[in-house]
Amino acid sequence: MSSETPFQINISDKKLSILRAKLELATFPDELQDIGWKHGPPLADMKRLVERWRNGYDWRKYEKELNQELPMFTRNIDVDGFGTLNIHYVHKKSKTVDAIPLLFCHGWPGSFLEVKPLLSLLTASSPEHPSFHVVALSLPGFGFSEGPHKPGFAVDQYAEVPHKLMIALGYNEYVTQGGDWGFVITRRMAAKYGGKHHKAWHTNFPMYMSFSRSLLIHQLISSLIRADPPSWKSPLSYLSYLLTPYSAEEKAGFERTMWYRNKASGYFIEQSTFPQTLAYGLTDSPVALLGWIYEKLVTWTDDYKWTDDEVLTWISIYWFSRAGPGAAHRIYSEVYADFYYAGRTSHPAIPMLILLPSKWLRSLNNVVIESHHTSGGHFAGYERPEVLVEDVRKMFAKGGPAFAIVPGRSGYA
Repeated sequence: MSSETPFQINISDKKLSILRAKLELATFPDELQDIGWKHGPPLADMKRLVERWRNGYDWRKYEKELNQELPMFTRNIDVDGFGTLNIHYVHKKSKTVDAIPLLFCHGWPGSFLEVKPLLSLLTASSPEHPSFHVVALSLPGFGFSEGPHKPGFAVDQYAEVPHKLMIALGYNEYVTQGGDWGFVITRRMAAKYGGKHHKAWHTNFPMYMSFSRSLLIHQLISSLIRADPPSWKSPLSYLSYLLTPYSAEEKAGFERTMWYRNKASGYFIEQSTFPQTLAYGLTDSPVALLGWIYEKLVTWTDDYKWTDDEVLTWISIYWFSRAGPGAAHRIYSEVYADFYYAGRTSHPAIPMLILLPSKWLRSLNNVVIESHHTSGGHFAGYERPEVLVEDVRKMFAKGGPAFAIVPGRSGYA
């Protein structure tokens, strides 16, 4: 088993010069009058961000901050049938000896950066709440992890990498937290490694199924989350489903999901069908990469007040990524063939936390705790770190449904 190597981000001056040169040559499109965000990021926003990126944004400042605040490492992970991948990860231990090993798994367009506001909270020691040893990897092809080199790297492989990483770190038994692709991956981990290794999982993935009238989107997302409205095949559940009206909260969720299906899911189809076509633009043009991801940062968050430098640091992680800006979104295409089975190979029996509507998930998952919030968006840990951490603590706290689920690691001193 390979040993870990301390890692520091150190982007070369040459790469910074190339980025600046490309930004100098940026050509912008026009836009329709008073169009706002209806067609994507407004031209004024893009021009402001590009100018800041070109002249004023200090990558070295944020590179130094990340190196100082995040204990980062790399380690070789052997992936069955795909050789060895060098994986980048953050690993911060709690001072509490019996802290619970927790794997944090990001999605797209996220990165290891999402764990930054969570680290000090999750690793904090207190007699009032459990503490965690936190591991947050860059998924293969994301951030500073090596990307797969041949096709067929699907859900099983994305689950195998973090599992083997946790084992290599000495965490033979662990729990997980994930959203977006992190949900898909940790769910597969629960199905494959649940019981013996993977003891419990927490997700903030807010996806509902009854909205979909499109067979394609329904199959994609329904198979992803494995959550369908109750049917006549389970008479009691179906009767309860018919007689119990949806709450205002659930209705608002359906409306939001309808918006996503009708107005914001085009990226999903493009990335899952012809990712290479998209990769040429994202790899050659930092402006294209900025527009592609900035749109999601704004429309997928709940009125989060992004600073320009926050956005540019987020995008820079993609621009300077080890596998290149056009690699991360290949996960959509590679997992597509495996999508229908992403959550259907088996039903995880280990404890989990979900967001509503619980009626659709309880029959297929061992739901032990639910949490409802009135604010927060796609990047829950980044937008509302205190809220997410409080939910995780409740799940594993004394008296909680998953207390001491990892033998010998209660989370308390």
